[in-house]
Amino acid sequence: MIPPHFIAALRDTGFCRAPPAETDALLGPQAVTGWEAFADSWNDLGLDRFMADGGRYRRRRFAAFSASLAGVVRKPHQPHYQSRDYNGLNGGVQRWFEPVLDAVAEHPVTQAVLREGLALFHPLTVDPPRTWHVELHQFRIEAGDGESGLPTPEGAHRDGVDWVIVMLVERHNVASGVTDIFANDGARLGAFTLEQPRDTVFLDDHRVLHGVTAIHPMKAGVPARRDVLVATFRRE
Repeated sequence: MIPPHFIAALRDTGFCRAPPAETDALLGPQAVTGWEAFADSWNDLGLDRFMADGGRYRRRRFAAFSASLAGVVRKPHQPHYQSRDYNGLNGGVQRWFEPVLDAVAEHPVTQAVLREGLALFHPLTVDPPRTWHVELHQFRIEAGDGESGLPTPEGAHRDGVDWVIVMLVERHNVASGVTDIFANDGARLGAFTLEQPRDTVFLDDHRVLHGVTAIHPMKAGVPARRDVLVATFRRE
């Protein structure tokens, strides 16, 4: 069941931050029990070769789904596309990433994220569509000594969708990585760090922009990594 304060926060501010305990209640015990295997899949992501800044600090997998009140169905593998209006750095091209593995797409965590995201967003949408196009991204941002990792190299941005979910999977030896939320006029609405697994933020992509500051290793000589799951919902 969607907590009423999630709905109120999205209506009032355009975003809602959920700590792990609240995310766990939303995902359900089966998802939480299977978390370790789900999180381990981030160790098998391919390098993002579409970074216009030449960076090699991002790994990812991608999948697309059709979601409706009748259920969620995975679509055939397809490219991810954003116009340059929303992503001035990497937009304007079809980006083919390695697909999310079936075991991850079918995992109780993924299925709960998609199901509960639909349950939250559908009633908040004026004239909601019969079906939603949902894109799922597994991201790993890496950093080392003298080399930063950029979770959002395009800066504060909209994704060009209707709704967004960002869930932290793991932070290892990471300094910084602060999530900033802005109104469309540039006013800062919030700044916080997703620190623990299943720290989550829900975003109204029409009303707010979001960005994450660069990450750096907290301890020298030890690689840093920030793993997140991102799900976006837009009208078919």
